Amino acid sequence: MQSRVKFGSFLRGIGLGSAALFAASAAAQAPAGQTVITAARYVDVLTGKTVEYPAIFVGPDGRITNIADARIIKWGSDVRHINLGDKTLVPGLIDMHVHLDGPADIGGYRGLEFTDSFWGMTAVKNARDMLDAGFTTVRNVGAGERNDIGLKQAIDAGYAVGPRIVPAGYALGATGGHCDSTFLPPSMEKENAKEEGIGDTVDELRYQVRRQRKYGAEVIKVCATGGVFSRNTEPGQLQVPENELRAIADEAHQWGLRVAAHAHGGAGIRAAIAAGIDTIEHASLVDDEGIRMAVARKQPVWFAMDIFNTEYTQAEGAKNGVLEDNLRKDREIAQIQRDNFRKAHRAGVRMVFASDAGVMPHGQVGGQFRVMVEYGMTPLQAIQAATKNAAEALGREKDVGAIAVGRYADLVAVDGDPLTDVRQLESVDAVVKGGVLVKGE
Repeated sequence: MQSRVKFGSFLRGIGLGSAALFAASAAAQAPAGQTVITAARYVDVLTGKTVEYPAIFVGPDGRITNIADARIIKWGSDVRHINLGDKTLVPGLIDMHVHLDGPADIGGYRGLEFTDSFWGMTAVKNARDMLDAGFTTVRNVGAGERNDIGLKQAIDAGYAVGPRIVPAGYALGATGGHCDSTFLPPSMEKENAKEEGIGDTVDELRYQVRRQRKYGAEVIKVCATGGVFSRNTEPGQLQVPENELRAIADEAHQWGLRVAAHAHGGAGIRAAIAAGIDTIEHASLVDDEGIRMAVARKQPVWFAMDIFNTEYTQAEGAKNGVLEDNLRKDREIAQIQRDNFRKAHRAGVRMVFASDAGVMPHGQVGGQFRVMVEYGMTPLQAIQAATKNAAEALGREKDVGAIAVGRYADLVAVDGDPLTDVRQLESVDAVVKGGVLVKGE
């Protein structure tokens, strides 16, 4: 799909005279060293409209410098051309809740079969799978050994291929809570030592925010409630009280970081919203008051609800080694979470795309768009959740989330029209990251 062309003959072929041809050329000549990307159309997620015949110009820094009409544009032979033909373009997709160092097919105690460095090695393939699925930016909300930070550095330095990563390092939580190590006996833990990220007072958790940032975290993750795939916790349990959540949020915001709170239960969701947390992860058991608080809060709060992965966990979990108690919790909240997704969206809660990849295979997360539409969103709204909304929730509106001048040329190409058939995004045909074709021919 790459070629070097001049468009003068094309312009004459569609009937433009010499004066019009000169005007078009003078209006939008591409400087040397740029790339131009063409396709049949693109979805402008900022306006909700489809734009025909785009010519998207990309500078050496990978950002979009101009968007013109390919029918009345000219560029020289020194401009690299990525021709995506009759495809429809959408902005590079953003997944706000992933675990790149979590292979979905290894669950429960099966993880003890592998050495500590194994998980970081698996993250390299998982990152590439997500990029090939069209997700050019991901927020990794918790990783052992800071694998997400190391992988981000490797991708940025050119040693690995993957999406832009917003890493959290270690997730924060309470002793014995969802983000603590809950599968092993005390004889296998260091005496009187807490796991990385664990704190039980305001001061301890403030320290953990500073510590994660010190070593490269760009978002702070805290587990406010119990969870599905931990041991000896229940999803509805409040585990970090509001005053501690507020301290985490205040400390993170002071350093310019945003905070994601794992919160399944209603009490934890309400506490996180009141404390100033920026995104509520899962939000499975949200009640009417939690929805009201989310809509009313002046400082934006976003729900990141993973409503697709249970199809995989229930079908494959037992084979992968997931314990029956974890599968039981997964079954109990799955439909409730989907119904509450519909309810929250209908009420006007701000929503972002979040898959919890790692619970399910990273390359399959595009399947969630279908479920988001089934539970109340239009295809455009589902796409905006993974583009425009996610960029706003990250505070990255100048970088990602839209096909717009000044943002990175992160693009996904599909054959059909995703605004009428959102399942086009389940298997994308081409991916461009920073003006470079990373998938497609």
